[in-house]
Amino acid sequence: MEDDTSKQSRKNLEHESLLMHASGRPGKIEITPTKPLTTQRDLSLAYSPGVAAPCKEIARDPSLAYDYTAKGNLVAVISNGTAVLGLGDLGALAGKPVMEGKAVLFKKFADVDAIDLEVDTRDVDEFINCVRFLGPSFGGINLEDIKAPECFIIEQQLREIMDIPVFHDDQHGTAIIAAAGLLNALEMTERSIDTVKIVVNGAGAAAIACVELVKAMGVRHDNVTLCDTKGVIHKGRTDLNQWKSAHAIETDVRTLEDAMKGADVFFGLSVKGAVTPEMVEGMADRPIIFAMANPDPEITPEEVQSVRGDAIMATGRSDYANQINNVLGFPYIFRGALDVRATTINEAMKIAAAQAIASLAREDVPDEVAAAYSGRKLRFGPEYIIPVPFDPRLIYTIPPAVAQAAMDTGVARRPIIDLDGYRHELSARLDPTAASLQAIADQVIANPQRVVFAEGEEEKSIRAALAYRNAGYGQAILVGREERIAETLKQLGLAGAAQGLEIVNAKLSQHNARYTDFLYKRLQRRGALYRDAQRLVNQDRNIFAATMVAMGDADAMVTGLTRSYYQAFTEIQRAIDPEPGKLVFGLTVMVIRGRTVFIADTTVHETPTAEQLADIAVQTAEKARQMGHEPRVALLSYSNFGNPEGEVPGHVRLAVAELENRGVDFEYDGEMGADTALDPELQEKYPFTRLSGPANVLIMPGLHSANISYKLLQKLGGGTVIGPILMGLSQPAQIVNMDATVSDMVHMAVLAAHDAVRR
Repeated sequence: MEDDTSKQSRKNLEHESLLMHASGRPGKIEITPTKPLTTQRDLSLAYSPGVAAPCKEIARDPSLAYDYTAKGNLVAVISNGTAVLGLGDLGALAGKPVMEGKAVLFKKFADVDAIDLEVDTRDVDEFINCVRFLGPSFGGINLEDIKAPECFIIEQQLREIMDIPVFHDDQHGTAIIAAAGLLNALEMTERSIDTVKIVVNGAGAAAIACVELVKAMGVRHDNVTLCDTKGVIHKGRTDLNQWKSAHAIETDVRTLEDAMKGADVFFGLSVKGAVTPEMVEGMADRPIIFAMANPDPEITPEEVQSVRGDAIMATGRSDYANQINNVLGFPYIFRGALDVRATTINEAMKIAAAQAIASLAREDVPDEVAAAYSGRKLRFGPEYIIPVPFDPRLIYTIPPAVAQAAMDTGVARRPIIDLDGYRHELSARLDPTAASLQAIADQVIANPQRVVFAEGEEEKSIRAALAYRNAGYGQAILVGREERIAETLKQLGLAGAAQGLEIVNAKLSQHNARYTDFLYKRLQRRGALYRDAQRLVNQDRNIFAATMVAMGDADAMVTGLTRSYYQAFTEIQRAIDPEPGKLVFGLTVMVIRGRTVFIADTTVHETPTAEQLADIAVQTAEKARQMGHEPRVALLSYSNFGNPEGEVPGHVRLAVAELENRGVDFEYDGEMGADTALDPELQEKYPFTRLSGPANVLIMPGLHSANISYKLLQKLGGGTVIGPILMGLSQPAQIVNMDATVSDMVHMAVLAAHDAVRR
């Protein structure tokens, strides 16, 4: 029975949801054009008369619709509202908020555009006849919230009639995620899929889909006991429809309670309270219990824990570990199916998705994922057998597996030749930094480099070193004590992964004398005695790592987790000089709303001279080109070309003149305000400007404005940050911020390694 606190919490949630749906523009979706429509010429190309050209081409060759329209990335989310969530038959209109939500999830998680269509009929034939004619508009059909058994008939007939994927997510989405969790739970409990005994309670759409999928994956027919409200579905029953009777077995067992005795696995897709602690107590050792009824499971994890401490538990709830969440499946399954223009989503594609999801749960989890879940430790084990929805790796893990299965089974009309390239493309769809870094990463993989992680005893450093090595970038070297690093690896469940990592204890290194001599020679005229140099080598890991790089025992280094940027920078400079003819400064790359902007100097020079500003502009433009961007450099101030006058604008103007004298080969201009630099309409007010479009390199007049700007953008603008990248040193070294994630460290290690490759 629901207590007063739970009732109030539910009311609060409902109230907040109503406010959210009604605030601003009602609902959750809108249409945004993908082409510019700002001039009469734009309109003439997008609509009449220009639009006649693609119309004629598609009439000549219908497959060109995928090239000239949004069809290839457009899914229809269709329902008649006969089974809305757990609320029952609310009708088509009342189901619309759910369908809009589904469309949002398609876009959010897999960059698939989706339109919700509510069909106001409960008649199966009318529904089918309505949907069957939508094929020219969409690349796929996602059926949603249609009650059983009608949903079976509708999906089956539409799949036969239509030549695009038709997928009833309530059935197959749940089945795919549950199957993925089952694969990992079986591995964890050392069971074989062909001998495991499963009890399934509930015989609706999702339950039958679960049974069919696990059987397709190897579970024996006689080892699955399916139950409905009348008990076990057995051969002797005469009240079964064709979908239930297909899973009837020969058995004397008649009740759920009896079926649960000795069972290895329970799948619940029924109602709250259907399973008692006593039933769980009678299951086999280390039982696997997926209580997936929503919003309340058949039995809660707390109830299971009270009688079985050895159980592996999953539910449909986000407030418990191991959520069976369909969002792990349908966006990515459609992504893969659409990208190969599949004619259907078949059993092989579903199995491939389940296996890909299961494999991902066994990998080390990025910090960004843990941060999205309040820092909860996510590590393969009883509390983590299924990835969480906000794992950014899902986008480039599941679609390639689905696409490959489609190609293998002959349902792909546009096979993908380069699957590695496809993975990179998928990664870039939702993580725009990936596209910029990929070319650099590819060069490092082709030319592996030895990167030393100076703070080698830190958990993030260890995980970053493993990720660097496992990605094929080269040898990772950790500076630290072997026993400390081994203990951390053991705590992370990665003890076996350390093989091949190089660990160097600074105090015990065979190179101490050589490093001390090198450092003493550099510092002896700066007040350092020999014993001071010896102490720095033995006790300061940043100096030790920098000396390793300077002496050629490593190609590059990364640090920054335990000390401020400026302290780490000072320590690195003890061993590494600026590159001759180069200026040392910090470059921050911001990716925000699909735009990449390079901001400098964000870390080193408080008040750079005009000549230094010109140096920063030249070196930043070079880095922008290395990262695949043609530089358009704006030298910023509060003034636009002398209006108003001032000391700082005049200083920036001198830097522009310095660039003129050097005859640089990139676009540049200034002094100008940030708004003018980034807004082409404002630039039109200055027809003499050298910039051909919005600037993508912003040279700041001073450290204060640069540092404040990028941190404000990062915290308020929702952008992605690479860096600050340390530019201009004679040997590759990078410093991360103290709050850096493992991914940040790997990015910086790759950038440092790329510098080593270039040298």
